[in-house]
Amino acid sequence: MAVLGRQMCHRLSFSILFFVLIQSNVIAYQFQVGNLQAWNIPTSTDPKVYTNWPKKLNFKIGDSLLFLYPPSEDSVIQVTKESYDTCNLKDPILYMNNGNSLFNITSPGVFYFTSGVSGHCEKSQKLQISVFAADGSLPLPPSSAPGGALADSAPSYPTVFGGIPSGPAGKSSSSSSTVEVSVLITAGIGVLIWGLVGGKM
Repeated sequence: MAVLGRQMCHRLSFSILFFVLIQSNVIAYQFQVGNLQAWNIPTSTDPKVYTNWPKKLNFKIGDSLLFLYPPSEDSVIQVTKESYDTCNLKDPILYMNNGNSLFNITSPGVFYFTSGVSGHCEKSQKLQISVFAADGSLPLPPSSAPGGALADSAPSYPTVFGGIPSGPAGKSSSSSSTVEVSVLITAGIGVLIWGLVGGKM
């Protein structure tokens, strides 16, 4: 009986240690575009806001962009590099117009956005971001990406379970909220249960 108790204790200790070792936190940020109250035509005091803002940030997979604007006055479209450069609003990759638009970053690459309202893109209401791969490598430039830019084939997907909750006060306004996601928790619980049951298969 004492041997069985010792084996159970060793399995439980191993399971807990394994669970602690595999547990990690992944932090994803929600960036309010331009750190502005609204996605709109840049003002004369900051005409390059959408050019300068992304240069200060390091976007990664899992992050999201929040575009805030009056839905009756504006919209956001994701476009190709060519459409971005020429302010062509036809055939966007993604169209968002609810005033509280969240673009989830699901792959590395270069992503292009502009206002969906005619004339706004020409007035510099457009945004280009670069998203690094998990290994920290830079995305391929659009001209060298096989078959075109990655952004052309990697649209964002809508949030399924609502928005990301607000983070604690005092955080930078460029990251209006954070999400801490426990990774591999199911595997850890499975190993813990296996250790408690005795690993009998």
